[in-house]
Amino acid sequence: MEHDGRADESDKRKLRRDLLSVRRGLPEDDVRESGRALAARALELPELARARTVAAYVSVGTEPGTGALLEALRARGTRVLLPALLPDNDLDWGEYTGPDSLARVRHGGKMALFEPSGARLGPGAVTDADVVLLPGLAVDARGMRLGRGGGSYDRVLARLERAGARPRLVVLLYDAEVVDRVPAQAHDRPVHAVVTPSGVRRFGR
Repeated sequence: MEHDGRADESDKRKLRRDLLSVRRGLPEDDVRESGRALAARALELPELARARTVAAYVSVGTEPGTGALLEALRARGTRVLLPALLPDNDLDWGEYTGPDSLARVRHGGKMALFEPSGARLGPGAVTDADVVLLPGLAVDARGMRLGRGGGSYDRVLARLERAGARPRLVVLLYDAEVVDRVPAQAHDRPVHAVVTPSGVRRFGR
């Protein structure tokens, strides 16, 4: 049967709208509490305990909170890389050395992001990571991740593949965002695990 990529894109857009709508309705206290629980669960991952370098991100709005996790990784002595959005939606990287190493940056009409304020290490810096923590809106039983649609992390995953880098890929989500199936296309890559406030689920590769 011929695969209709346009139908998949349309399904992705609808699913994104539905999931973002639920996130927007989350009370601030729930977001904060989820962030603490998420950090505790993620820190139990042996992959994170062993990692010398972790590529992460700073959550914004009602995304599952990463602040507590970033601080805990830094306290462990883990080198943490954070993304900086480039004009073409690709990602550059810089080191996280604490909350004062972040700058609030607004990109056009988009939501303001918190990005590393120190030296830029180049888009290829992510290939040094032992673990890459990915934002997303959902993941399914196969480990297929639904992103926000900007394509930034598709580029990151393609860069890792080209470099022959094999970091563990872990997506951070709310419990209800682990779903039966997300629409996937040929270029989509499964993740190794999902961390939610209630636990960790691994996917076979």
